[in-house]
Amino acid sequence: MTHPADLEVIRQRILEKKNNYQEYNFGPLRDDAIKTFFDLAQEYETLENLFRVCVAVIKEFFDLDSRLFLTCSGVGCLEAVCDSLEGLRAYRTPAPEEIHLSNTAYAAGDSWVIPVRGNRLLVDRLPFFAKDQVIGMLEIFPAHALTDSDTFFFEKYANRLGYALHNKIITSQNIQHIRFINSLVGDIEHNVIVPNISLSLYLRHVKKKIQTLHNLVNTLSEDARSCPEFVAQVRALVLGIDSDCQIFDKQYHGVSLFLESLFRPSHFQRGHLVLRKRKCNVRSEIIQPQLELYLPKLQERHIEIDESLGGVPEEDFTLLVDKGLISQVYANLFSNAVKYSRPSPSGRKYLSFGRRLIPDFFGPGKDGVRFNVFTSGPRIPQEDIGRIFEEGYRGGNVEGEVGTGRGLYFVRNVVETHGGSVGCEYTGDGNDIYFVLPVFSDQDAGLGPLTAELSQS
Repeated sequence: MTHPADLEVIRQRILEKKNNYQEYNFGPLRDDAIKTFFDLAQEYETLENLFRVCVAVIKEFFDLDSRLFLTCSGVGCLEAVCDSLEGLRAYRTPAPEEIHLSNTAYAAGDSWVIPVRGNRLLVDRLPFFAKDQVIGMLEIFPAHALTDSDTFFFEKYANRLGYALHNKIITSQNIQHIRFINSLVGDIEHNVIVPNISLSLYLRHVKKKIQTLHNLVNTLSEDARSCPEFVAQVRALVLGIDSDCQIFDKQYHGVSLFLESLFRPSHFQRGHLVLRKRKCNVRSEIIQPQLELYLPKLQERHIEIDESLGGVPEEDFTLLVDKGLISQVYANLFSNAVKYSRPSPSGRKYLSFGRRLIPDFFGPGKDGVRFNVFTSGPRIPQEDIGRIFEEGYRGGNVEGEVGTGRGLYFVRNVVETHGGSVGCEYTGDGNDIYFVLPVFSDQDAGLGPLTAELSQS
């Protein structure tokens, strides 16, 4: 929303520009040239046609020739891209020696060469280095036909040319990136997700072989009473393989769930998270599997677990969630618990989680369910509380723990996409990260996966 103070600043800039143009006094021909350039810069979508417009406007309005040069990947490198004599260069060629990058206009033979400056705010998004925002040079000739008023006008023209070129370059680059991402999505589905599904078949085969080993051990123990040590070793080996297989099974299902929810083609096609909501038992289908995956790390750091879920029974309300994405929310919260749990003032080092119903949280008749993951330890600094859910932000209490600052940002993004909200509070024994999700009516709960996905996009 624009505030009155912001509007006043803009009005002042408009007045400054109005006064500037009155001082410039370009005249009808030059004004028409500027307007024609802007009209055609919007009309033609490709970067190549914008190159043509840049030099053609100068030729048609002022009967002067021009060449446009853009910077390339090398430092100080210039390439000719288009001119009014030959048109678009099929292959970019290096600029002649007398044409070089400069922050000021200069004469080169019978040419006047002007810097083309880009958008200062977007200069870091260019695919090349632009010193002092200079993204190219505009050569106009013959220079002897130019007056001081002409050179001043063409410098202003080059500035507008630079902004239009800069935006078009970034737009072209973004289109290429989107095409690449769409292609990558197809590759991910073909080369990652589908092969990962086939792993379930191999996992079933391994389980069958383990069962066969169990049967053989039982038979062996009956026929080889004289070798109890050997039978015990074989039995221990089979039990170890069985345990490893169960861990692999859990890891496989966890990774498969994350692959499906993160690399979903609809995310890339629509440019935001697209939910596939289903009625879900959050405790048994989401929290417990993630807790089991993090249990070894929690035990390694001697972190106790309080598994008591507070609040109303699971069946007392209907919750529609994207199982894969909410699972990753808990994965991030449990990962943070592993890294940041510290002894509480009472001496306990533990994590706890719970859930409670909050009537009318989202408005009259619109209840919410508050989920939380609590970790014991010192209070998160007050200056960090409001920022821990920002992208890339890490608080002052990280104590050397490895991280990227994306975990809680991801949590917020997923929860808000579900129509919920996130927060953090200190309870006296530690820090409580929580999120609230809306409770849906029975009518909403009847939505199929596809309908639920479309309703959120």
